[in-house]
Amino acid sequence: MANTFSLILVLVTLFTGIIWALDKFVWVPRRQLKAAEVLQLESGEVSEEQVAQVAPQPSWIETSASVFPVIGLVLVLRSFIYEPFQIPSGSMMPTLLVGDFILVEKFAYGLKDPVFRHQLVETGEPERGDVVVFKYPPQPSIDFIKRVVGVPGDTVRYTEDKRLCIKKEGESTCEFVPVDNVHQSGFTQRGVNLIQAEEILGQEPHEILVNPYIPNQTGQYYPTPGLGEWVVPEGQYFVMGDNRDNSKDSRFWGFVPEENLVGKAVGIWISFEFDEQGDSFLPSWVPVGVRFDRIGGID
Repeated sequence: MANTFSLILVLVTLFTGIIWALDKFVWVPRRQLKAAEVLQLESGEVSEEQVAQVAPQPSWIETSASVFPVIGLVLVLRSFIYEPFQIPSGSMMPTLLVGDFILVEKFAYGLKDPVFRHQLVETGEPERGDVVVFKYPPQPSIDFIKRVVGVPGDTVRYTEDKRLCIKKEGESTCEFVPVDNVHQSGFTQRGVNLIQAEEILGQEPHEILVNPYIPNQTGQYYPTPGLGEWVVPEGQYFVMGDNRDNSKDSRFWGFVPEENLVGKAVGIWISFEFDEQGDSFLPSWVPVGVRFDRIGGID
């Protein structure tokens, strides 16, 4: 769906751009010449009002030429600078909630063409702790958002007691990711209060959630059920959701190739609250409130 929209946007931009160029460099001079002939002006110079009276611009040409700058600006902004996304699930709680609308920095990990996604310019690489949007490898038409846990060369372990351990390339020991401020949170899952903790993967700490009553789902791990250890290949990344027991991520379907990266999530620009209990007379997709306190950067 995302690539389909990009393709439509590119085609509309090309169509309106061609019409704008033809009108400016071909059709406008022709209309001016026609108006000059009709008005029998030797100089050939006519005003816009005279041209409009004698040889009016067709409405479809006027509309196409008028919308081209706007459509072109939207294409550039959305494809190469920032693109808005909506958070559809709770896999990144408590960092991101359902109803959050985020901005994704498209140039963070390279500029790609909006249709075929070939890299045009290399600008940077994901770091541990980055929150990234990417094309879901088993179904690239779907966008996912997770946190980068392992970069190329890392050995990532997720232990039975739900601790992250990372052995960086060139190092001999696996270092546990620091965890602090462990406490019972206000977030619930199936009536159970989740445990919240502060974890430090990159430069800044972030919050994670763990369900103390759900055992590690090692039997579903990819590619080897029962083995919670992965070596990240070159050009790929290991990602996980902050809501560790409610996230289908690299543990279950594998790595994210570099070419699947869409961008880095950098901020929440608006956050809507929805009626999760079904008590409202409004449809479930209609927001019942705005969470202004959530607007800001993403850790």
